Amino acid sequence: MKERRAYERRKTLRVPFETEITVQSLGNGTVVKTRGTRDISMKGVYCSCRKPLPVGTPVIVHLLLTGTSSELKLRIEGRVVRAEEGGMAIFFDSMDIDAFIHLKNILYFNSGDPERIDREISEF
Repeated sequence: MKERRAYERRKTLRVPFETEITVQSLGNGTVVKTRGTRDISMKGVYCSCRKPLPVGTPVIVHLLLTGTSSELKLRIEGRVVRAEEGGMAIFFDSMDIDAFIHLKNILYFNSGDPERIDREISEF
């Protein structure tokens, strides 16, 4: 129950979103094999994996977006903020404008609350 309340107190809306993701450590180049994402927000993503990187590790996140006729890979810089058995949470530190726009659109279409996404973005 305590964990659920913490989830509800988040300042940014997280939406369930499953896609292929690759996480690479900026320190030593280690690539983590993930089982995909669980949820995503404008500030971060949770990915499932067997061997999460240590908290504080700077990373490059590659999110693969696929459509019926194309693929797009978003590159986002971040850091591991939570590591636990079965996965890790990554906070987004920076992304280019294209990744920002695609991420915003993912949240618009999956949240059911685009006005809230706009409010969150205006607070950045």
